[in-house]
Amino acid sequence: MVALARKTLIYEWRRFLPAMLAVGFAGLLQLLQLALVLGIFGSTSVYITGSSADVWVGYPGTQNVGSGRTINPDVESRVLMDPAVQRVEPYIWVDGDWRGPHETGGISVFVSGIDPSPEGLMFSKALLPSLRERLAEPDAVIVDRSVLDQLGVNIGETATINGHQVTVVGISSGLRALGGVNVLTSLSTARELDGDPTDVGPTYLVAKLRDPKQADAVAARLRGDTAFGPYTTWSARDFARISVRYWMFDTGAGAGVLFLAGIVFLVGAVITSQTLIAAVNGSMREYATLNALGVGVAALRRVVLEQAFWVGALGLLGAGVLGIVLMLLAHSQDVPVVLNVPAALACIALVMGLAAVSGLAAMRSLRRADPASLLR
Repeated sequence: MVALARKTLIYEWRRFLPAMLAVGFAGLLQLLQLALVLGIFGSTSVYITGSSADVWVGYPGTQNVGSGRTINPDVESRVLMDPAVQRVEPYIWVDGDWRGPHETGGISVFVSGIDPSPEGLMFSKALLPSLRERLAEPDAVIVDRSVLDQLGVNIGETATINGHQVTVVGISSGLRALGGVNVLTSLSTARELDGDPTDVGPTYLVAKLRDPKQADAVAARLRGDTAFGPYTTWSARDFARISVRYWMFDTGAGAGVLFLAGIVFLVGAVITSQTLIAAVNGSMREYATLNALGVGVAALRRVVLEQAFWVGALGLLGAGVLGIVLMLLAHSQDVPVVLNVPAALACIALVMGLAAVSGLAAMRSLRRADPASLLR
């Protein structure tokens, strides 16, 4: 019976081609949608994943990097007292209003004040040492290449942030932000751009450990010493997860994405099941003949399920090839797309589940495979 399913697909491929295309298209939509979700929402934690810090120190209750509040600078001495800590540096976040040299209007920017030294922790994975050293120049900033047109500026040109003139000294990549534009600068420049006189401390402290595997234990050990004022600690992995979860679920954006994914699955299941049902109906006389020769309905159902499996596998293969091409194209255009192994496995499971649901729907047509129908 298994051989019959494969041979039917080979010799009557035109009947099953619409089902393969439907499964492949639905799988491609799921793949690209998931890659975009991971890329867009993953950009909210680029401050963490793009840095080499193992432990983050910030204000209690902070749900994402952009909602941090200043903490007492004396907390740095508390962190340095821990024998597992190798290096500590401040990180300053400033909300700014960008005014470019051309007519772009006011643009909301997220200013990150970092240590410009080559051994700096912040954005160490995103900036080359030679590029970050340029931030040591007074009023120097670095922007992502994907937002140059939006900011109306190019390297060497000047703009203003919060009324303070800055100069673009470098262009980076992979620093897209959700809901704004990331601008990198030195700690001293960030303090000049901050118009709030009450912000006397850093927004965060980031620490490098001698053994990164101890991040969770060190964060728990440093947490909650009230002698240094209100602050809390997270391992870099936990803080990145908290930030992504906030944007995906607490802002309502994730619910819309999940709803759209459900709609794509439902539409794909309906179209695929209808095409499989049509293919089964087209071979109804052959199934009735097999039934008359002694092949039970249960065996015929296994044939249909086998056909659904191969339809899903072939559709998935086409979706995978086309998806890779489209994601490479997206990367070349600075579109944030990310696809990891768990996400790819989830897409495979969804596509094969779609094919299975369609196969189960098509099996109902076998009730008409009655040998008596051959006499009509």
